[in-house]
Amino acid sequence: MKFSLSWLKTYLETEASIEQIAATLNAIGLEVEGIEDPAAKLEGFRVAKVLTAEKHPQADKLQVLTVDTGDKVLTVVCGAPNARAGLVGVLGLPGAVVPVNGMALKVAAVRGVESNGMMCSTRELELGEDHDGIIELPEDAPVGTPFAQYHGADPVIDVSITPNRPDCMGVYGIARDLAAAGLGTLKPIVAPEAAGTFPCPVEVRTDDAEGCPAFYGRVIKGVKNGPSPQWLQDALKSAGQRPISALVDATNYVMLTYGRPAHAYDLAKLTGAVVARRAVEGETVEALNEKTYTLDAEMTVIADDSGVHDIAGIMGGQHSGCGDATTDVLLEIAYFDPERIAKTGRKLNLTSDARGRFERGIDPQFLDTGLALLTNLIVELCGGEVSEIVRAGAAPGTPKIVHFAPSLVEKLGGVTVTPGEQQRILESLGFSVVEADDWAVTVPGWRPDVDGAPDIVEEVVRIHGLDKVESVPLPRADGVAKPTATPAQALERRVRRAAAARGLQEAVTWSFLPEPAAEAFAEGPLWVLANPISEDMKAMRPSLLPGLLMAAKRNLDRGAASLRLFEIGRRYLRGNGGASDERLTLGVVLAGEKTPRGWATGKASAFDAYDAKAEVLALLAEAGAPVDKLQVMGEAGPQFHPGQSATLRLGPKTVLARFGMLHPKTAKQFDVDGPVAVAELFLDAIPGKKGTPGFARVSYAPPALQAVTRDYAFLVPAELPSGDLVRLVQGADKANIVGVRLFDDFRGNGVPEGQKSLALEVTLQPVEASYKEADLKAISEKVTAAAAKLGAVLRG
Repeated sequence: MKFSLSWLKTYLETEASIEQIAATLNAIGLEVEGIEDPAAKLEGFRVAKVLTAEKHPQADKLQVLTVDTGDKVLTVVCGAPNARAGLVGVLGLPGAVVPVNGMALKVAAVRGVESNGMMCSTRELELGEDHDGIIELPEDAPVGTPFAQYHGADPVIDVSITPNRPDCMGVYGIARDLAAAGLGTLKPIVAPEAAGTFPCPVEVRTDDAEGCPAFYGRVIKGVKNGPSPQWLQDALKSAGQRPISALVDATNYVMLTYGRPAHAYDLAKLTGAVVARRAVEGETVEALNEKTYTLDAEMTVIADDSGVHDIAGIMGGQHSGCGDATTDVLLEIAYFDPERIAKTGRKLNLTSDARGRFERGIDPQFLDTGLALLTNLIVELCGGEVSEIVRAGAAPGTPKIVHFAPSLVEKLGGVTVTPGEQQRILESLGFSVVEADDWAVTVPGWRPDVDGAPDIVEEVVRIHGLDKVESVPLPRADGVAKPTATPAQALERRVRRAAAARGLQEAVTWSFLPEPAAEAFAEGPLWVLANPISEDMKAMRPSLLPGLLMAAKRNLDRGAASLRLFEIGRRYLRGNGGASDERLTLGVVLAGEKTPRGWATGKASAFDAYDAKAEVLALLAEAGAPVDKLQVMGEAGPQFHPGQSATLRLGPKTVLARFGMLHPKTAKQFDVDGPVAVAELFLDAIPGKKGTPGFARVSYAPPALQAVTRDYAFLVPAELPSGDLVRLVQGADKANIVGVRLFDDFRGNGVPEGQKSLALEVTLQPVEASYKEADLKAISEKVTAAAAKLGAVLRG
């Protein structure tokens, strides 16, 4: 579950930092899967003002802008139709990384005109779906201000909620747990009842008391639907929800805040009584996801005289949803049997936010409060006149009482907690305690997971602090081997096997080098031994490549025709304060003949930079790195040939590998004849998920529909890296484009001077239905529009 920091602080009065909140959530059993800081994504983007806009001399659809960044004026080529003099927008400066596709911006010539960055749209910054033009800010927006500061970037916390914690399927429940842990004060729920001014004009009833014990409703007349306010849209976006309209957003907000799903029907689209009943065998409904479902008699639905409108507790129907023309609504809030919801969802293979909450079990006593909260929010956003409430049935109301002895905490939990502290913890979590020899603890309705005294112990211990429970080793039987491999060692073994399987031969070289050899690959001060074994083993290696090159020379001197060497080991750098910094690295050297001479191949061929790149990509994939997200960038180092080398990076700063041809000067220094391709993989730089040595591997489920391929040939500036075009096209339509492959790079007859033709094969994957011609046309327009940002034009 995702939520923003400001959303949490709406209900939790605290001065705690985002780091303190995350640490506390992990400590009380609500695992934080990640923290997304939009400010980091928007680094390098600045509020800027367009001073002039003139037609590009070489392109009809491009303009040349002069842009004031606050401290200087830059020239920017832009293809947005709304770019004009006087517009205040957002400029991505060279070095910034575009969030939507990971493209690193740099100074580049676009059709012969130098462009120093990019004016951005909301979709490019992942702030919305608008891609028709660049962002237009108010005229008084402070030019030169970092856009993250102006926009008010709000950190988003992603928490993994276990199935036994339905109370934390809402922001308020998480705030309650944090307050109990001492991280602030929980603000009370304020839900004044909106008194009805007229009888509810719709009959609401439940004919399925087992599947829907309670069904409440009320009408609000005279509402004005439309876009919800910005604060509400921002909250929903932080949770991964798409804002739709004020009425729909209000129901989603109440669900995500309090874990209480509800639904709003367009009253004009209903006929007769609205009833919770069993579905008729074979009955169908078109849900909000635009799919039609066939129901059976074991499923609960919401229907009127005309038919089914809602798969109860899972998803509303397409026919009765609220739109811009809606003026009168029926609010529905109900309690559904969790087991019935789970079975229906599995049968229909249908998941939703509502189902995830109902099948876990929601608070049956929150019907009136939830309806009051939703009513007040809708009236605040949309206005309207409220009817009286109609209540059909009643939710299970018998409170669960658990008899509990405070001494059980030490007996079962292994930690001593005073009775007074136990009572404070339980009451702060919503339990009520009646003290006696054995306490009578009343369980709140939002905690259906608490059944007995051991569950009470768990609540006390997790809030008191699991880290305060003493670790006691279990006895180990003789002869049972203890696990010894660390995640880093497991990664080493896996990559070593993969390298050997690819035909590389493992070399084991010394960790010590002659000082000149070490200095050739040094990136800073060397570690030099005061008492070395010999002068040739004086410096600790800053890279694995010097040792491999020395091994390659020895083998070539002895007549080896082809060498494919690799080594896994540590390189030794000076860390902060002069501390030793050891980093796990894999080195590769390819020297000699790639293929021998022969009647089919002709002359012998040598290794090139692409061979080194192929090894790097294969081994990084085996290590768990996301190779499809890597960027090919320069600056491999002075030891590499500047025109035949590169680095592979995750963003502009995280370098996972460098590869290419050895610089002639470096080859001469190591006395190695012929072209030599080398590579270095920085295994320690590969990000990993908690509990895994690298990126988590996910199971593959083949799609049900056949993929579609489309070819595009673009004319681009000759100096444009093809990878930039591939990444931009890849991000043009993430929902449909699953692969982009460059299959041709042509320069010559028919291609203008200073340009090249790049041909891309774009793979499209339909998910729910096969593509229609209009779908393919729309995707093609997105592809060509994305490519146009780099000055690419479809080749005629």
